[in-house]
Amino acid sequence: MSAPSVTRIASARIPTDYGEFKLGYYSNTLDDKAHLAFYMGDDLAGDDVLVRVHSECLTGDIFGSRRCDCGEQLDRALQSIASEGRGVLVYLRQEGRGIGLLQKIHAYNLQDEGHDTVDANLMLGHGADERSYVLAALILEDLGINSVRLITNNPDKISALQADGIRVNERVDMPCTVHPENSHYLLTKAERMNHMLHVPNPASQASDSDRVESQSAD
Repeated sequence: MSAPSVTRIASARIPTDYGEFKLGYYSNTLDDKAHLAFYMGDDLAGDDVLVRVHSECLTGDIFGSRRCDCGEQLDRALQSIASEGRGVLVYLRQEGRGIGLLQKIHAYNLQDEGHDTVDANLMLGHGADERSYVLAALILEDLGINSVRLITNNPDKISALQADGIRVNERVDMPCTVHPENSHYLLTKAERMNHMLHVPNPASQASDSDRVESQSAD
């Protein structure tokens, strides 16, 4: 079986509230989805480029769901890239940690019955996290990027990109806001998925505006 590959089909200028980006549309040989690169800067080739690899979350990214931190992460990543004037957000179409939107909705219903996000996925016959980052690595290679400063709290994402040939020279913290609707979700990510977050216990939450800070990378 041949190694997966990506092809940039088209790109266009996208003016946004953060500044002017370009959107690159990629086809690939691994799945039938269109994955995207949203990038700023005239020359991205080289080392230590600020990068966020973001998995699609329709409910959080588009509808502003407070069940997760995805929409806030997307917003903060674009702000960070814009403040530097150079960087890439790779947008991977792998909803619900890879299980798809319909199964994610079923998982939400299980969470409302008291199960955490990991167990909900497992109860539906899925892995806790079915995402792959090989296409993200190929998109970064297509843009000429050799190494990155990766905006993430997820150590598995760092390991996966490095295994696929992208050097991660720095982890950039991704703070997020904790509130009653996402506190248990964030705590599960920290305790069961090893995300680099220090999350207060939901029972001790004092307000709706507490900030969850990433732990420093060792």
